[in-house]
Amino acid sequence: MPRPLHPLPPETWPDAREARGSLMFSPLTLPSGLTLNERSWVPAMVPWRASDDGHVTPAILDWYERFAEGQPGVIVVEATGIRDMPSGPLLRIGHDRFLPGLRDLVAAVRRGSGGATRLFIQVIDFLAIKRRPEPARFFERFLALTPAHRQGVAALDPRVDPADDEAVRAALAACDLATLEELLAPREWEDLTMGYRERVTDVHLDHIAMLPSVLPRLFADAAERARLAGFDGVELHYAHAYTMASFLSRRNDRPDGYGQTPDARVRLPLEVLAAVRDRVGPTFTTGIRMLGDEAIDGGGTVADAAHYARCFAAAGVDFLSISRGGKFEDARQPAVGAAAYPYTGASGHACMPTVFDAEAPFGLNLPLAAAIRATIRTDGHETPVVASGGINGFHLAESALKAGHADLIAAARQSLADPDWWTKVREGRGAQVQRCLYTNYCEALDQRHLEVTCQLWDRWAGGEETTPPPMSKDGRRRLTAPRVPWTARTRPS
Repeated sequence: MPRPLHPLPPETWPDAREARGSLMFSPLTLPSGLTLNERSWVPAMVPWRASDDGHVTPAILDWYERFAEGQPGVIVVEATGIRDMPSGPLLRIGHDRFLPGLRDLVAAVRRGSGGATRLFIQVIDFLAIKRRPEPARFFERFLALTPAHRQGVAALDPRVDPADDEAVRAALAACDLATLEELLAPREWEDLTMGYRERVTDVHLDHIAMLPSVLPRLFADAAERARLAGFDGVELHYAHAYTMASFLSRRNDRPDGYGQTPDARVRLPLEVLAAVRDRVGPTFTTGIRMLGDEAIDGGGTVADAAHYARCFAAAGVDFLSISRGGKFEDARQPAVGAAAYPYTGASGHACMPTVFDAEAPFGLNLPLAAAIRATIRTDGHETPVVASGGINGFHLAESALKAGHADLIAAARQSLADPDWWTKVREGRGAQVQRCLYTNYCEALDQRHLEVTCQLWDRWAGGEETTPPPMSKDGRRRLTAPRVPWTARTRPS
C-alpha cells in the first residue's frame, strides 16, 4: 500500500455539555413533519450481505443493528432494487414477498437504536451491464455483423468471402486491437473491451424507450412497500451511474422530450417524485440522493445540479442528499470475465476520495452541498441538504452546519470504521472514536463484491468479547465492529 499523502486532521473533541449545545446534536423537522433527534446521518452503503435472490439475511440484520447502536439521527438502507428481477446479492423491494425481511430490518434498527434513529430505504433502478467477454466468444456469438464489418474484412484480406458469416467472424477475431478499433463502431469496441452496457439514450431498444412510462409506477410501488414495511421514508437514488442519474446527466441527448435540455432531463425525475408523492402522501418522507457534480468529461456541473435541486425543492421533496461522481464513463477497464465498476476512474475517486489522492479528502465535497443549499434558499425553499464526503471529526461537521453549508451531516466510511462514534461524541467521549483512515480498504472489497468490512475492526485491542463475532466467508475478517471498548492497533509504517 502506498504511503498516505495526508495525515488525519487533528481533532479537539467536545465535552458532553458542548456536544449537547451543538447544532450537530440538535433536532430537525423535515418538511414531511418527521422530526429527527439530531443531524447525524449514515448514508446508504451496499455491504454485499443480501441473499442471491435479494432477501434480507441475518448478516444484513447484524449490519444495520450495529449502526443503529450508535443512535444516529438517520440511517439510510443500501440501494434496493425496485424491479422484480435477479440482481445478485443486492436487496430488492420489487415484490411483496420481500416485505417480511424488510420488516425484520426495520425492527432490528428500532431495537438497536432504542427507537432514536429514523430509518429510510434507498430505492434504485439500474440498466443492464455485462461482463467483459472473451474476444473469441464476442466475435462468435455477440457481435451483430454489418456491411461495414464485411467490407472492412474484405479490404484487409480479399480471400475472405464477405457473404460468409463464419469467415468474417473468424477474420475479425484474428485482427489485432489497433485494427479492430478501426473496424468496429465505437459502441462495438466498448462492448468488446469493457463489456456491454445499456444507456438511457438507447431509445432504439423498446424497454429503454419505455422507461418514462414504466419507472414512475415502479418507484411508487417500492415506496408503498417501504411504508408498509415500517420505514420512516424513502430516498430516491438519482446519483452516480444508475438510471435516474443518467436521465439528469448532461450527456443525456434523448430526442423524446426526456433529454437534450436541463428541463427535459429533469422531467422524468420530477414525474417519479410526483408518482411517489401521489402514492404515499405528503407525510411519508421522500428525499433524493443526487450528484452535485458528475466529475466526467462533458458531464453535469454544480450549476446543473443547482437547477435540478431548485426543481426538486419546488416540487416539495423532503431532503436532498448530495454526492459526487461515481460514473461508468471513466471506469477502469475490467478484466475479461468481470464487469465494469463505476468507482474506479477519476469520478469514482471524486465520490470516495482517499488520503492517497493529491487533494486531501476531508470535507472535499462540502462546497457542492453549500452551493446547492444557497441556490434553493435564494428561491425561498427550506429543503434540508445533506452533506457528505470525508467527514470524520466533530468540528468539521459542526462548522459546516454553523456556516449554513448543510443542514445534516452524513458520514459513511467513518460510521463504518466506528458505528458508535456518534454516541461517543454526543457523550463527550470523542477521544475514544476510531477514526476512518480513508484508505478505501472497504471500497476495494466492494469492487470485488465481497462482504464490506473495515480494516480497523480486525486490529482491535480492548476488552474481551463475550461471544465471537461473525466472520467473513473466508474466515479472515470480522463482519461487525467490536461492541466492547476498543482501540485499533497501529501497524508499523
